[in-house]
Amino acid sequence: MIEMKKILVLVSNDLATDQRVYRICDSIQKSNFTVELWGRSRKNSMDLPLWAWKSRRFNLIYETGPLFYFSLTFTFFFRLLFSKFDIIYANDLDTLLPAYLVSKLRRKVLIYDTHEYFTGVPELVKRPRIRAIWKSIESYIFPKLQYVFTVNKSIADLYASEYKVEPLVMRNIPIAEEVQLISNRMELGLPENKYLIILQGNGINIDRGAEEAVEMMKYLDDCALIIVGSGDVIPILENTVKQEKLQDKVLFFPRRPYKELAQFTLNCDLGLSLDKPTNINYQLSLPNKLFDYIRAEIPVLASNLIEVSNVVNKFEVGEIALNCEPNYLALKVKTLKNNKPQQDIYKANCKKAKLQLTWENEAKALLNLLTQLK
Repeated sequence: MIEMKKILVLVSNDLATDQRVYRICDSIQKSNFTVELWGRSRKNSMDLPLWAWKSRRFNLIYETGPLFYFSLTFTFFFRLLFSKFDIIYANDLDTLLPAYLVSKLRRKVLIYDTHEYFTGVPELVKRPRIRAIWKSIESYIFPKLQYVFTVNKSIADLYASEYKVEPLVMRNIPIAEEVQLISNRMELGLPENKYLIILQGNGINIDRGAEEAVEMMKYLDDCALIIVGSGDVIPILENTVKQEKLQDKVLFFPRRPYKELAQFTLNCDLGLSLDKPTNINYQLSLPNKLFDYIRAEIPVLASNLIEVSNVVNKFEVGEIALNCEPNYLALKVKTLKNNKPQQDIYKANCKKAKLQLTWENEAKALLNLLTQLK
């Protein structure tokens, strides 16, 4: 009996809600490879579901800051040195250095998957010295890579122009599996007779439109904004809600597993994707939530970013906001809320679009590569 090759998949998060990585592991497993997923443990980490692959979460002394990245790199490097595997699949730049070094030392295949334009994130742009360190790591390793994936064509083109390496594109699109509505609004603690607007994600951060979305609610009646997820702007939003007395219009729910999150999305009337072009990473972004809204068959109100607007306009699944001023956003919501025929058109278009926008279509590039590596 021929032993299946083993792929180690590395991420820097706690494995709890990373849908892209789940889908990658599932695709690898179904391609007759053995998969093991590595991440880190946090104090507030949720329990992991039962998967068809093995997973490991390492306890690190530090959870944030430079010392976290040092300890993560150190842990992954030495674990990789003495682990049995054939291929390393490194997700994002913060796992690339140990993966690259060990792949060279042990002559193993390395696949790199960059989920964003990492050195363009605002957290690094505002800290030029730290950004320079990450950029030097990327500039040293990226031109030497053979197998690279990223999340959209704009980012792929940018990396190709910088490093003369052509990444393959796999967008963050859900699998074709239908998610059924199980929980109603009352069971989820949602208002039953209001027009529900949802903003979801694990990166609800500053400058991603959440601040304006909350301010928008001052101008809307018979509506409620549901914020489901985590991010650095959540405490600021909660303070704004308290100051503006918007507690009956804005509700917060912590991050949760995908199938639980989907119940909130399915119960809403409109999905928001309002990232602002304040940095190159946001300018080129294509958030997961956009495709989650389409899969839930709810119209989208999205900011005018190149990749986002390409999807919204191509499939005609919602409206593009030309700016993020709260008054303007409120008017866009009111107009759509009061236009039932247009809502129905967008919902029907979502139903058609989700037949094309599937992980099964996106993963073909990965499956072709895995076939070559067997």
